Amino acid sequence: MSPVSTKDPREFYQDQGPTPGTAVEPSELEIQQGFANGKNPKPLPKLFQPLKVRGYAIKNRIWVSPMCMYSSQDGFATDFHLTHYSQFAMRGAGLIMVEATGVLPEGRISPNCLGIWKDEHIEGLRRTVSHMHKYGAVAGIQLGHSGRKGSTIPLQLYGTRDTFKSTIEEGAWPDKVYGPSAIAYDENHYMPKEMTIEQIKMVQQAFIDAAVRADKAGFDVIELHSAHGYLLFEFLSPLSNKRTDAYGGPFENRVRMLIEVVRGVRGVLPENKPLFVRVSSTDWVEGGWTAEDTVALAKLLVSEGVDLFDCSTAGNDPRQKIPLAPGYQVQFATKVRNEVPGMLTGAVGLINSGELAKDIVEEDKADAVFAAREFLRNPSFVLSTAHELGVNIKWANQYERGRLKTKYSFV
Repeated sequence: MSPVSTKDPREFYQDQGPTPGTAVEPSELEIQQGFANGKNPKPLPKLFQPLKVRGYAIKNRIWVSPMCMYSSQDGFATDFHLTHYSQFAMRGAGLIMVEATGVLPEGRISPNCLGIWKDEHIEGLRRTVSHMHKYGAVAGIQLGHSGRKGSTIPLQLYGTRDTFKSTIEEGAWPDKVYGPSAIAYDENHYMPKEMTIEQIKMVQQAFIDAAVRADKAGFDVIELHSAHGYLLFEFLSPLSNKRTDAYGGPFENRVRMLIEVVRGVRGVLPENKPLFVRVSSTDWVEGGWTAEDTVALAKLLVSEGVDLFDCSTAGNDPRQKIPLAPGYQVQFATKVRNEVPGMLTGAVGLINSGELAKDIVEEDKADAVFAAREFLRNPSFVLSTAHELGVNIKWANQYERGRLKTKYSFV
């Protein structure tokens, strides 16, 4: 292990050897110094065993969930994104999923959301990916279209007005809000126009083009956002899709939009790069999308080359009744994992402790966990979880002096 010399000294970086978040056996000196109580447990908790997905061996199974940051103008990634995502890589996250990124300008959730609808977006994203790779993280990006929930205000404005609608002056696009049917999410969102077949094909191509740009930016994993009431999920749910053509009505029609997007995106991705889908596993509303629908969808998509179902819930209907509790959505990842051979699953939703994360993976309830708010509270969630579970993992060389100890010693 040695620093890496570069032609330009401003691009110098340290070779990490085993990268942060990788389980490594402690030396006798490290045990004496209190960095470990002894050798790593055998077998190693699955949480810190690599997960093989296509051409990638992801070093651990604690992953950063995509979270909107509302920190872009005209879709461009900035130094904020470089700093924000790099902090998780430096602290050992196995996979980092970049936030929902609009495949079209009107596909953003707010005027301040990230975008990937033009080639000029590639370079800023590439900088962020390159830095994540220096610390051994697998870099993913969630491609999305907001559909009828687009043109809204960013998080920092919540509670400052009596509507979620952004204004023209703020960069809104009320005349370009569309969905499968002309049904608004609620009175605080713009009324969408029902999409024409031409618009459906245009959006599908936008997802494909965005996947090509993501590949050029160096991303390892693509995730399609088909959850939380955004466009791809709006087609799935009978609550938001009242069409009477080939894209509405029975289950096989409502899933057509997503299947065609998956087929197109998989077709342009290199064979070694994984494709994930995030789905709302239930609407939590009577008459809506159900867990059984999710399993049926997963059975179709595994044959289309989808590698992992990222199982979330809700977000499509304000009547939803969500039984919030730590790990409340894990059951859906487990159901898909058990009933769909060949489909990996990720669990997400109030995974707020290392012990809970360990139990989910150790008990085969999911293959990996996506944590969101816990990483915002504690960017070192991977490092603190390893300490909690008695697993010695690599820290970034630069942060070595901050390693957690099991005892204090001057050895």
